[in-house]
Amino acid sequence: MSLESEADVPGEATLPGTLPEALRAELIAFRRDLHMHPELGNQEFRTTAAIKERLERAGLTPRVLPGGTGVICDIGTTPGRPSAGAAGPGVLALRADIDALPIPDVKSGCPYRSTVPDRAHACGHDVHTTVVLGTGLVLAALHERAPLPRPVRLIFQPAEEVLPGGAEDVIEAGALDGVHRILAVHCDPRVDAGRIGLREGPITSACDRLEIALDGPGGHTARPHLTTDLVTAAARVAVDAPALLARRVDSRGGLSLTWGRIESGHAANVIPQHAELSGTVRCLDLDAWRQAPDLVVAAIDEIANLHRAKSEITYVRGVPPVVNEVTSVELLQTAMVARRGTDSVESTEQSLGGEDFSWYLERVPGAMARLGVRPPGERAVRDLHQGDFDVDEHAITVGVELFTAAALIDAGV
Repeated sequence: MSLESEADVPGEATLPGTLPEALRAELIAFRRDLHMHPELGNQEFRTTAAIKERLERAGLTPRVLPGGTGVICDIGTTPGRPSAGAAGPGVLALRADIDALPIPDVKSGCPYRSTVPDRAHACGHDVHTTVVLGTGLVLAALHERAPLPRPVRLIFQPAEEVLPGGAEDVIEAGALDGVHRILAVHCDPRVDAGRIGLREGPITSACDRLEIALDGPGGHTARPHLTTDLVTAAARVAVDAPALLARRVDSRGGLSLTWGRIESGHAANVIPQHAELSGTVRCLDLDAWRQAPDLVVAAIDEIANLHRAKSEITYVRGVPPVVNEVTSVELLQTAMVARRGTDSVESTEQSLGGEDFSWYLERVPGAMARLGVRPPGERAVRDLHQGDFDVDEHAITVGVELFTAAALIDAGV
């Protein structure tokens, strides 16, 4: 594969020009194929095989992760040796998540609509995967001409949508060995294609899952004073626990408990013996997230005891916030400006969504950028995790250019 003409960017390194049309078309086709064949977390066998096959055709040596899904592939390193060595530049890692969501694709008339019932790439992971793959193909071609300024590792991670995420398994498999910095993008339907959103510090929130079981002896609704009024107890937990937490956590921590499910009872005149509630705990602040389990459990127990209900609480740790490191954000900004100009970068706000990219940033510095996928000029309000989610595919080219430029800019950054 050859690259088209190179352009000198004043004040920056000489970076590759626009992608060859053949590669751009191939990447769009690759993304659409993934979109038609979505796979859930830890089931991404077809996706893994497609990534591996294309990297091998480029002369690279991808490694499938121990669980059978997900791929790691190095460019510019000696096979079998994960880093450039202690004296050389550390590895720059580029991460993509490859799993889909358990929701139906409702894009009527779309030629690349999901072919799998109740499965859809409704969060843009097919785009993330294609961007990192495309970057790998470009960098592999450049490395054949001249060594890259630093080794690059492509990480195609499974199971991002499954708490606590697949990142920890990937890290355990050695994905961060020798890595000095890691970068990622996430599709953002509020940002125009051709642009990225950046933010220093927290860019996503912590997200945990909460399952509560309440139990009591049950009884007749005519005599609630003789038993545990379990429906009332469940209702008070649902209403009072979020309010109680709001008075026990610094409001700047942004701790939010929100319920998604509450179930109890089968008859109008029977006080039930069992009730269940499910919800999520989200935190904007890392310190608040670390305190959250003890605070949440104590608040729920306190309310349940007040209403004479026995509580069993399952608090499932999810992910901490993604906290972007300043130098990594500066690298992404420099790379994007070099390729697309100063108007291509905008500030973005912290999201309440969770992302397991945070586990990588607990160990090495890095940053995530919001990749614009909204067709320019469109003003419809769209969101992730919806069955009609789609992207302006120009975003794929932008993402490849961003990551390629970041990999080629001064190895000392």
